[in-house]
Amino acid sequence: MPRRRGNAGGQASNGNGSTAPTYVLDWQSPVVAELAGTLSEAAERDWLRQAHSAIAARVRPVYALNDLQAASKTIRRGRGSCSQRLAVLETLARRHGIPTRVEGIAVDGRFWYPRFSCTPWLVPHRVILAWPEFRIAGRWIPVGELFGSDDVPSKAFTNDGAETLYDAIGRTGVSWSGSCSDGACDLSGHVLETLGYFDHRDELFARHGQTLCLTARTLGEPLMAHRSAGAR
Repeated sequence: MPRRRGNAGGQASNGNGSTAPTYVLDWQSPVVAELAGTLSEAAERDWLRQAHSAIAARVRPVYALNDLQAASKTIRRGRGSCSQRLAVLETLARRHGIPTRVEGIAVDGRFWYPRFSCTPWLVPHRVILAWPEFRIAGRWIPVGELFGSDDVPSKAFTNDGAETLYDAIGRTGVSWSGSCSDGACDLSGHVLETLGYFDHRDELFARHGQTLCLTARTLGEPLMAHRSAGAR
């Protein structure tokens, strides 16, 4: 059975979350307001689902490398990594008054090998992931539970082909904790370490650093930021 690995206890903040803007979650930006204005009023969970779909339509998936890119920049560019697209979702949520926080997860780089089958040596051994949670009706809901239901069997996410992790969230539950009964959505076997909860992703990456060093990001970004997800 896949299982969650050890916790790096004592490294995170209190993880209370908030609706405050940050450098990455810059919801006061006009371009964020414009995208939010395209969404219809709805219950919070339905509104977040609507926002997820709007981002998927507006921001195409690429292998961008900068986890600290401002959400407004991702929207303006119209392309972004899973991490950057999730940051846009968090930003819209905070603008709408929905508190967010992130769980820091260190994921085994082999999880991404199917996308780089010809060049697996390009993939870092350890990838730091900021996994958002949203405060709805008094409880924290992980982004992987916004759409999915354990009652409906679904095709497993293989991290291969055109479907990205961000896109998979829109059709099935996705869990890094092994908490779902549907094995198709259980990614806990890829977790190396949990890093705790943080008030926002800026704090997580300030504490633990981004997956790639500045030199690697600087050299790789011009190429990878234009490479569509699913491209070999």
